[in-house]
Parts: sequence; C-alpha cells; structure tokens
Amino acid sequence: MIPIKNKRDVEEMRIACQAAGEIRDRLAAMIQPGVTTGEIDQEAARLIADIGGKSAFLGYHGYPGQLCISVNEEVVHGIGGARKILYGDLVKIDIGVIKGGWIGDTALSIPAGVVSEEVQRLIEVTEQSFFKGIAEVRAGARLGDLGAAIQQHVENNGMTIVREFVGHGVGRKLHEEPQIPNFGRPGTGPRLKAGMVLAIEPMVNLGRPEVRILADGWTVVTKDGRPSAHYEHTVLVTDGEPDILTWRGAR
Repeated sequence: MIPIKNKRDVEEMRIACQAAGEIRDRLAAMIQPGVTTGEIDQEAARLIADIGGKSAFLGYHGYPGQLCISVNEEVVHGIGGARKILYGDLVKIDIGVIKGGWIGDTALSIPAGVVSEEVQRLIEVTEQSFFKGIAEVRAGARLGDLGAAIQQHVENNGMTIVREFVGHGVGRKLHEEPQIPNFGRPGTGPRLKAGMVLAIEPMVNLGRPEVRILADGWTVVTKDGRPSAHYEHTVLVTDGEPDILTWRGAR
C-alpha cells in the first residue's frame, strides 16, 4: 500500500520539509575549498538541533552521519570526516530532517569553486531531469511516466542513470512505498493519487552507470571513477501541479 496523506498530514509534513530545505541551503553555502566534510556534518547536527529536530539518517540501519556528503565519484551515502574539500570538487549533500514526527528529505549537488564544463553540465542535466520527471507527476499518471521522463533526458544528454539506488515514498518513515526508479516505461507502474508524497532523486553519472560500495559499507562510488551528481526534493502529488514541499518558501 502506498500511504496517502490528508490535508493535516501535509501541513505538518511541510514544516519538516521546509526545515530540511533551509538547512540544506545553509550547508550548501559552506561548501568551499578547505572545509572538511566532517565540519559540514557537525554543522548539520547543530542546525537540526536548533530547530528541535532530529536527523532522519543518524543511526538508520547503523548509518553514522547526520547527513550524507559525497564528493566527485562518490554517488550517495558518503560519510563526513577528515576529508578536505578541494577547489573544483563536486559535493553532494543529502539531508533528512525529522520534525513533529514527519520527515523532509532533500539533496543538492554543489561545485566547490569553478568545476570543469562537463561537471557543470552534469549538475545541470541532473537538476533538469528532476523537473522533467515531476512534470509527469499528478493524480492519474503512472509511476513509469516519471522514471521514463528522467531517463530520457539524462540519456539524451549522453549521461547515465544509477539503477541500484532509487527514490522512495516518505512520510513518518524515511522509506515508504513506492520505490521510485529514475528509469522506466511510460504507462507502467502504480497510478499516482493525490496525497502521495514522493522523494524523487535522480542520481546521474558522467560515465558508465555501474557503481560499487566502499569498505565502509556505505559510500557508493562509480565503478569507472567518473563524477556523479544527485538532486532530490520531497514532492506531494495533487490533482494538478506537483507541490515541492522542500522548495524554500513552498506554498
């Protein structure tokens, strides 16, 4: 069963999502050469505590960080630590905030200084693919319509979709039904209904799509060592246009 949120649920969840969006943007502003990934994780802890929330990631199946912070060829689930961000790095921050029992989940890819033209294009295509996908999100559409739109935009630009990791429903739990692949066939999959809340998150590689997990048991990297980008928002399905709950100032 895919959970359906009622109007009160949505308004309470919007508070958590807006908090996640604000913290995401404040952390993004920290991304600069010389800052360590651990310092960003520590600041996430402080910002989440300041709003009376909790990290949705810390302790989840044993995950040790406040947020996921992944650099260059790291796709997702990177753990903050002593690594210093270098000029030209591509940094992905993925944050989940619990507030009032609800979860907001959002991610962004940020260049540290000026990145290469191909990496800048990777960032742009990944973000664009998200918006191509949510253009298909409304009551009555099929889940495959969303994935197909993301996949088509990415592949039309000569890049590849990570297939081992996908988006998901979100609400009182971090991972609810349905799973949301960033690939698929139009007209397939469950029908979307108003009140569903989806964490839609394209993960796009500049090179080949294959990934592997490092010895820490968490950090996912591209097998070919080429850069990857990630973009995510928590999105409410409506009878009309989708409502991006983690967009700053969304109403």
